[in-house]
Amino acid sequence: MPRRIRDEKLETRSARLRLQARREPHWRSIQGGRAIGYRRLASKSGSWLARYYDPTRTPARVIQVIGAADDYAEADGRSVLTYAQALAKAADWFADLTENGGLVIPPMTVQSAMDAYLADYTARGGKDPTGLRTTIAAHIQPTLGKRIVGELTTAEIRKWHQALATAAPRIRSKATGTGKPATRVIDRTNPEATRARRATANRILTVLKAALNLAYADGRVASTDAWRKVKPFREADAPKVRFLDDAELLRLVNAATPEFRPMVTAALLTGCRYGELCGLCVADLDANAGAVRVRISKSGKARSVTLSAEGLAFFQAHAIGKAASDLLLTRNDGRAWGKSEQHRHMQRASKAAKITPAVSFHILRHAYAARLVKAGLPLGVVAAQLGHAEAICAKHYAHLNPGFVADAIRAAFAPLGVQPGESNVTPIRAR
Repeated sequence: MPRRIRDEKLETRSARLRLQARREPHWRSIQGGRAIGYRRLASKSGSWLARYYDPTRTPARVIQVIGAADDYAEADGRSVLTYAQALAKAADWFADLTENGGLVIPPMTVQSAMDAYLADYTARGGKDPTGLRTTIAAHIQPTLGKRIVGELTTAEIRKWHQALATAAPRIRSKATGTGKPATRVIDRTNPEATRARRATANRILTVLKAALNLAYADGRVASTDAWRKVKPFREADAPKVRFLDDAELLRLVNAATPEFRPMVTAALLTGCRYGELCGLCVADLDANAGAVRVRISKSGKARSVTLSAEGLAFFQAHAIGKAASDLLLTRNDGRAWGKSEQHRHMQRASKAAKITPAVSFHILRHAYAARLVKAGLPLGVVAAQLGHAEAICAKHYAHLNPGFVADAIRAAFAPLGVQPGESNVTPIRAR
């Protein structure tokens, strides 16, 4: 068993957080080719790794993620570990690797690579581990899960990727009892439907590549050639944003069920995402500043959304009689809105409002941004409201107010000072 090794740079949270954030772990040798490592990216919580090295074996180096570090969360001894607990868990892993004095490492399968990637993603504070787990189970594990990573071929991965792009999209539904997921029929002649399926295939390919690249970085596979040569579909991730006009928006609000109508209204008054609205509490409403504070966003950063007079009155009405910790927007029975519950409501509202094709909840965010841009607000202000970078806003919305962009350029672009030279061309005078 490895000895108890003290390390002032790894034992305490404050010391670890002073270390450079980087992909390569900070390794500390324990004994006989065994080491404990700590890896942290940017401001995320770090993770513990164990490394076994034996040049007489193949592979010579084996690395395993063993848990998250207790940088920001209290250790539980299972998934979140102190330095001492990480050493103990590493000792158990080293013991599992050895049998009769020799190194016994079964070939890594795609599924075990996905498991390691999911553990690493969770330890680094990934935003959606549940969604990642679902993607792996639905699209990667059934076809590639049992395959040995080192035996994968480029042709095999490319065939799998192409099959994803032509497969019928799965839909959210209750269990049918048949064991098969419910799917939706798509129009193969519709270019937008083809683009959407290719975009989905590209996102899943990105997950597979990330997991296999981690396996390579951890010394579990010798080369990345098999998946590196598989390229994503081109021009698949640039959907045409649907912008609803004010008349369509009003129809959509009126067509929503009374229970769901406040969510639609809140989205159009703030530009917030569905998940952000679900998490708003009464304490997040600052009536004096005329704003709501989004504490948890997709980017991980909090932001303040300034409200119009209409928006402030709307949220104040929903805060009446509630405690500071209560949710602002709930279902009729007081329950919180659940994940993905907005989809069916938006489908029904779109159908009732005669909006074809049906729009998603995210379109309401685009509608909010579009109204701001058309009103002449600077893109920097729109970006701050949405929690986006200004460049992203320019990409999606600058074309909605070309006059504003032209005026801004003419006002900011200083004269170059070029003097026109002499010319023998005489302008024709208007008669």
